[in-house]
Amino acid sequence: MLSLGSDFQKDFFSLFNLPVRFQLNTALLEQHFRVLQMQVHPDKFTHLPESERRVSMQWATRVNEGYQTLRKPIDRARYLLMLHGVDTQEETNTAMPVDFLIRQMEWREGVAEALQAKDSAVLDELNHKLRQDVKSLQMQLEQLLDKQQDYPAAAGIVRKLKFFEKLAEEIDSAFDEIDD
Repeated sequence: MLSLGSDFQKDFFSLFNLPVRFQLNTALLEQHFRVLQMQVHPDKFTHLPESERRVSMQWATRVNEGYQTLRKPIDRARYLLMLHGVDTQEETNTAMPVDFLIRQMEWREGVAEALQAKDSAVLDELNHKLRQDVKSLQMQLEQLLDKQQDYPAAAGIVRKLKFFEKLAEEIDSAFDEIDD
């Protein structure tokens, strides 16, 4: 049971009573989120003084922020790295292996060609391959974060996943254009 007087500085894993790991039981996260949400929801505190209503709103915000962070693998990895004092340098370090950059260019060319041809089947195939690559990188993250504690290497994987996030957005936009 969460006390509204609890420490606001508690990390998200502690907040949800989960181990500090990349590999996460998402059903348990969801369950703990629902329990916490019921405990701190501002509607439960409407009869209390303004200061207690404000604290309840802060807790509700903190619980939502923690849930959103932990439920998405790339955000969870970023958060774990931050807890270990590692900056992913996503905005400042765009250096990637040449083969990865070439593959990115090939992906983008494939998306552009599929869009021009209005070929949603090719986009489906690219999207499927992208999901497989993302899953593979997430498995690497689990190894690097949970087993090897190789945080600099994990930061490199997060930077790669950021490229894939942008590529997924491009594929979604291409689907939208084809559908219009």
